[in-house]
Amino acid sequence: MTRDLSWLTARPIAHRGLHDSNKLVWENTLAAFSRAIDGNYAIECDVHLTKDGVPVIFHDGDLKRLTGETGKVHDRTSEEMQKLRIGGTKDHPPTLREMLNLIQGRVPLVIELKGDVGHDGDLVRSVAKELNGYVGHAAIMSFDHHLIRQCPEHATGIPLGLTAEGMSDKDIEAHFAMLAHGIDFVSYYIQHMPNRFISFVRERLNMPVISWTIRDDAAFKKSALEADQVTFEGIVV
Repeated sequence: MTRDLSWLTARPIAHRGLHDSNKLVWENTLAAFSRAIDGNYAIECDVHLTKDGVPVIFHDGDLKRLTGETGKVHDRTSEEMQKLRIGGTKDHPPTLREMLNLIQGRVPLVIELKGDVGHDGDLVRSVAKELNGYVGHAAIMSFDHHLIRQCPEHATGIPLGLTAEGMSDKDIEAHFAMLAHGIDFVSYYIQHMPNRFISFVRERLNMPVISWTIRDDAAFKKSALEADQVTFEGIVV
């Protein structure tokens, strides 16, 4: 039975929340998520696992760019991550639980699982546990095939997406192989569309495709032809 994912494509998706390109409101912060809610946008975010197994909203595996600190997310406990500040603001890296408590189902959520080989063994299960009982639309997705393969067992019932890019035969065949692992939608790099994988999943499988990341009008217009919804930042859509 095909899932009803009409909510996934119903409204534009704010990439890492509705930040301002990390000037005053930084990516993947509660401030950026609050702005997205106020704008009635869906939200995309990134999740890593802390040293003590807590899903935390943070894009990079390394702390430097966003916090100025040295080290890796997987070397810090959730309590230690709470003490960090993003971009010199008052915002800390929120846990997934904090984010869910903020959103409370008001807008859809698309969570990208960030692979960290050797340190992400419980990521899928930990995120699924947090989403258990969540009242609102939420999906998970990942570039990392080893995480996607875990999802049918450990994240049963949660819509699953493949985040992907590439136009070479090798890339495309690898994407086709992931259709055997229960994916429900695809998030694809706009500059690598169109391609035969995207055409197949949209036209033959009737699978939703969202594009990333839309930053100008030209990309927005291209996405309107090649995908069913945009993941955007830095522009008004």
